[in-house]
Amino acid sequence: MSRIEARFNELRGSGRKALIPYITAGDPDPGQTVGLLHALVEAGADVLELGVPFSDPQADGPVIQDACQRALEHHVRLRDVLDMVAEFRTIDGTTPVVLMGYRNPIEAMGVEAFATRAAEVGVDGVLVVDEPPEEGGDLIEALRERDLDPIFLVAPTTADDRMERICTTARGFVYYVSLKGVTGAAAMPVEEVEAKVAAIRGHTGLPVGVGFGIRDAESAAKLGAFADAVVVGSAIVSRIADNRHDPEAMRASVGELVGSMRAALDRVA
Repeated sequence: MSRIEARFNELRGSGRKALIPYITAGDPDPGQTVGLLHALVEAGADVLELGVPFSDPQADGPVIQDACQRALEHHVRLRDVLDMVAEFRTIDGTTPVVLMGYRNPIEAMGVEAFATRAAEVGVDGVLVVDEPPEEGGDLIEALRERDLDPIFLVAPTTADDRMERICTTARGFVYYVSLKGVTGAAAMPVEEVEAKVAAIRGHTGLPVGVGFGIRDAESAAKLGAFADAVVVGSAIVSRIADNRHDPEAMRASVGELVGSMRAALDRVA
């Protein structure tokens, strides 16, 4: 059983929903990432999503694009991100870590080398934004051989037959993108999201997480009423950017936001 599956089982047993915060590795500088990961766990994160900086993050809005740029200015590469996970694991051996990024850095490192190193350092799942299950056979196989969960996105425009294909291939959880657009875009249509989550459940028994457009405790609670997990990215990354010159204030601000979301989710559980 993977750490992701174990965590969702634990949450299901206690009637709670998962909170999955996202940060970009190396933002605002490489020395802050591991401390931020621990701050997120202390504030109530159940699973961590760690973004791999990429020069063309096409699914991401300006907030996360800027975060990638700040990290790339410090020359943060995929191998550095994996080293950050290794450092995180010296203290935390239980919180699942999902890498989120794009195919090019993995291709540059080599699929087998990436999967091997990811398993060694304690990564639990991998979400490659620009690689659908129809095209990622080599990576999916490499991940599964090392008990790493391949995680996939379902979009509002995903047809029913593709949804079934995605759900059949995914492990860990299925990530539903609540908006037609990039991360950090406009407010989400909650009723449409709920209907789509119900449709996904018709294809899989995996937990369903919802991301994109979750800005605060109120929006997290609305989704937590029917989703198994909420994924929060731009709202957290904005606080990192606003406080990037004061690490202590940065961790406190991020912790305050995540803590408020945790409390809101626990009220609807």
